Amino acid sequence: MAGNQLPGRKMRLPSRTMLTKDRIVTLILFLPSLVLVGYFVYVTIGWNVVVSLSDWKGLTPSYNIVGFDQYTRLFQDPTFFTALKNNLVLILLFVPGSLFLGLFLAILLDLKVRGEGVFRGIYLLPFALSFVVTAVLWAWMYNPSIGVINTLLMKTGLGFLKSGWITDPNVGLYCVVLAIIWQFSGYTMLIFLAGIRSIPESQMMAAEVDGASGFDLYRLVVIPQLKAPALSAFVVLMVFALKAFDFIFVLTDYSDYTYILPLMMFRETFSMNRFSYGAAIATILFLLALVIVVPYLYLSFRREKE
Repeated sequence: MAGNQLPGRKMRLPSRTMLTKDRIVTLILFLPSLVLVGYFVYVTIGWNVVVSLSDWKGLTPSYNIVGFDQYTRLFQDPTFFTALKNNLVLILLFVPGSLFLGLFLAILLDLKVRGEGVFRGIYLLPFALSFVVTAVLWAWMYNPSIGVINTLLMKTGLGFLKSGWITDPNVGLYCVVLAIIWQFSGYTMLIFLAGIRSIPESQMMAAEVDGASGFDLYRLVVIPQLKAPALSAFVVLMVFALKAFDFIFVLTDYSDYTYILPLMMFRETFSMNRFSYGAAIATILFLLALVIVVPYLYLSFRREKE
């Protein structure tokens, strides 16, 4: 006789029928979500690939498969490489800039400054705004005639620094990068601050006992433990940098010096009605996003197993 089991009474185990019913109920509950995700994500991705292999041009759909003609044409198009170069510049400036500024703000808030909640709200406010609202705001600030930046330069005796800003081909893309960093710095700050606050207090106290203080405390103890938050923020920023359409479209329209792949895809598809060509650009963007997301998923899965 095992444990406290009473004589003559057997322990009741879940029957296969009950387990089967539970599985059926679970499947019924999740089935609508699975169907919707399957259709609006995977089916549409597959449909986009099929369109990119066709000769669809104009408003009348055409699914006449012509192979990789659109991709061959794409890789022979100088505009594609211009847009790709601008995308890479945007990534190389925007992603590190947002990460470093967010880390700096998180460390400042972790110093237990007075009014931390107020400052945290101020830093997060830009990220709470829509990209269109932010783009309109910065377009007004960058305005060469009545913009607040040139006005302040004139009022402070620095009029020689006046510029066309977003209309200047030499600095236009950098102005876009600055505006996007401003919007995303609050997001990266919050990610890093959560990572810092998750570090056990005992580790911080032990490091202080060993003589670490100030910047050395963060350099030797805190920052090395922020790899996971940094990786999560990195993936989000990279994906946004690849698909930053609405922000740049409102801010600069189709300017050559800020022309990126999402703008090219939109213009070719909906302005020029070259649907198969636009679908080919969308497929390239999807593959670039996979290059970023798949390694992140692999590292996350391996970390969970460990």
